[in-house]
Amino acid sequence: MKREIIKTADGSTTIHLPDWNEQYHSKHGAIQEAYHVFIKHGLYHVCHPEGVSGSHKTISILEIGFGTGLNAFITYLEAEKSNLKINYVGVEGYPVSSEEIQLLNYPSELKAEKKDLIFKKFHDISWEDKHQISNNFNVTKQQKMFDEIEDTNQYHLIYFDAFGARVQPELWTETIFKKMYNALKDKGVLVTYAAKGSVRRAMQSVGFLVEKLPGPPGKREMLRATK
Repeated sequence: MKREIIKTADGSTTIHLPDWNEQYHSKHGAIQEAYHVFIKHGLYHVCHPEGVSGSHKTISILEIGFGTGLNAFITYLEAEKSNLKINYVGVEGYPVSSEEIQLLNYPSELKAEKKDLIFKKFHDISWEDKHQISNNFNVTKQQKMFDEIEDTNQYHLIYFDAFGARVQPELWTETIFKKMYNALKDKGVLVTYAAKGSVRRAMQSVGFLVEKLPGPPGKREMLRATK
């Protein structure tokens, strides 16, 4: 499938799949979307003392769709800034190529040029092994399909960043969300950019309490689900 590097509205890059008319991140702003959906309404919500999950000494995060590594990288930056301890697991069926990674501009757009080697390290480290990126941040990349996930009661937070239901509806089903529900600890949280009624109903059918929240630029709403 053809793949192109494009610039999104906030200046950050992403990968575009012309055959699907789909991007790895929002064309309205890759970095803006990542911060709004996964950091503001996910990480901050879980870490805040008044949050649903309260405060944790170490936060376990599962990312569905490791992709470009943007979500992992900004979570690492937040861990360093706020002194959070995070165990991060990113699942990806089809890893992004090293040539594509070289063309992504996240460290410069995030004004984190000094962390450029860290961003590259996320992609250079081996799959299936746990790696210590810093004193605050460990990451494990797993190359497998989302329906192969069998984790139970393991994560405080899930970043659900799969391709949209328009192009991959099989990733937004009760079957997949049941696996997500099982993978979360009690009161654990899943956040996603999606807001379709069918997605919300699939989440609710497996037991999630689902909230509609204001979406990132270009989207009216997003969803947050709590176990």
